[in-house]
Amino acid sequence: MKKNTARITTVIASLLSLLWLFGFAWSIEDFYNGKAETIETKPVETEKEADVTAKDLTVVALGDSLTRGTGDDAGMGYVGLVTEELKERLSPQKIQMYNLGINGQTSTDLLQQLGQQNIGRQIQEADVILMTIGGNDLFQQGETLIDLNLEKVQGLQQTFITNLQQIFTTIRQQNPQATIFILGLYNPFIDLDESDATNSVVRGWNYATETVTGQFEKIVFVPTFDLFQMSVNEYLYSDKFHPNHAGYQLISDRLAPLINWEKETRAND
Repeated sequence: MKKNTARITTVIASLLSLLWLFGFAWSIEDFYNGKAETIETKPVETEKEADVTAKDLTVVALGDSLTRGTGDDAGMGYVGLVTEELKERLSPQKIQMYNLGINGQTSTDLLQQLGQQNIGRQIQEADVILMTIGGNDLFQQGETLIDLNLEKVQGLQQTFITNLQQIFTTIRQQNPQATIFILGLYNPFIDLDESDATNSVVRGWNYATETVTGQFEKIVFVPTFDLFQMSVNEYLYSDKFHPNHAGYQLISDRLAPLINWEKETRAND
């Protein structure tokens, strides 16, 4: 009885082995005949491609009280509003924003700030640099308008242009690749007497600024004069100089799409 059971077990085991071998041979034949099921795989990202998709966008903001956001009761300013817009548009990329603006800063002050070692390190890491500068050089807390002297304004403008050229040169030495967006001036005094004269002064200042930007690669002049021209009081803070939240929103709406286009262009290079 035990011998019969052992013989049956051996026969069954042999049959199962033959069945497995037959199935294995059949699958091999199908594979070489091109009939085997294929598994779709995703292409492996190269290290360079991974860097492009994963890299954060680093933005450094330089300049005066407009960069600080003075006058915005919401505490955003154009820098905060641009940051929020970029987070939405460039998701899932992260936005690293460093606001280095200082209230009352002039072009001379900014040039000195750029000489600080820690500031230089942050600029080196920037993909984009935002800048508002020149308003304090021109208006000098309103003193320029008390006695509007075009010869004096010309001297102020020349000093500013000389500083601006050095500012751009210094930034380019620290970071040859970052795109710089410099905002032009608007005229907060457009509704006051002698508005024609102040408009002419601000337009001339902006023209000189834009001319300097054209001497450097990847520096973009972003005008703001027209944004405030028709309804300036609607977009000014109670001090009648700085933008309110709505005014900063106008600036952000113009600036943010430019940065979005710039980042997409860099990613596709």
